[in-house]
Amino acid sequence: MLDSLISHDPKMLNEKKPDEIVATGVLESLQNFLRKCVIAVLSYGPMPKHIAFIMDGNRRYAKSRSIKEGTGHRVGFSALMASLLYCHEMGVKYITVYAFSIDNFKRGPTEVQTLMELMEEKINELLENRNVINKLNCKINFWGSLDMLTEPVWLAAQKLMVSTAQNTGLVFSVCMPYNSTSEITNAVNELCKERRDMIQGQHAGSCNGINANGGTHSDISVADLDRHMYTAGCPDPDIVIRTSGETRLSNFLLWQTTFSHLQNPDPLWPEFSWRHLVWGILQYQRVYPYIEQNKTQAKKHL
Repeated sequence: MLDSLISHDPKMLNEKKPDEIVATGVLESLQNFLRKCVIAVLSYGPMPKHIAFIMDGNRRYAKSRSIKEGTGHRVGFSALMASLLYCHEMGVKYITVYAFSIDNFKRGPTEVQTLMELMEEKINELLENRNVINKLNCKINFWGSLDMLTEPVWLAAQKLMVSTAQNTGLVFSVCMPYNSTSEITNAVNELCKERRDMIQGQHAGSCNGINANGGTHSDISVADLDRHMYTAGCPDPDIVIRTSGETRLSNFLLWQTTFSHLQNPDPLWPEFSWRHLVWGILQYQRVYPYIEQNKTQAKKHL
């Protein structure tokens, strides 16, 4: 079932013999059953609502296997689609991925162009082959400085967001090109503009003899900035997983990850699998009481 959803090669089934197809079907049914059993056991503990992934290691994966760099990103895309389906089965509502940092534009122009072309290709694949989107009833967001994208990628991203805007299932947010510094700066600028517009409106009302009710508060609260973050309306991540063993956040969701459980499994992103996801949730459940205790203490000091 999973292979049929994430595969884009129609020749695969035609190349298999009838007995191989039957054996594959039996194996997939067994895997699905075992997966449901594991999920049933996990569900007795606290389950994350929001998981964020820093998909690190695509280039190293390609280099270690002496294959083209773009191939590593393509395998990584398949790993992403599989992870989306697994998270959906577990009842995770929000998935956010760090797909392309603003700092990645500092790479060589050939590599950047290759990545842009790959983004366009994969977004168009999601538009044309809607198996995964339909199964998950998935709403897709693109967060970041979208004006930095090439026009074909920007247009494809806008089309995908519009086509899934009314979906009510899993919320899948792709950060590209993104960094947290830019997000916070953007939120501050939007809030300042909002306050300026309010003040100008009140001033105009006063000039027309209309009484302004109490004026505009000059203080800026955390909630004010939250409203202008890309993530407005989404809960903060419960878990942040960065593959390849790296422990850095690399300017990813710094505003939203104060109480997130940070994990750094060793596999490169294309190698990330079901068992790594299960282990990550088990780790989260183990530290959940400590995280909740910290949240409670922080609220007391507000």
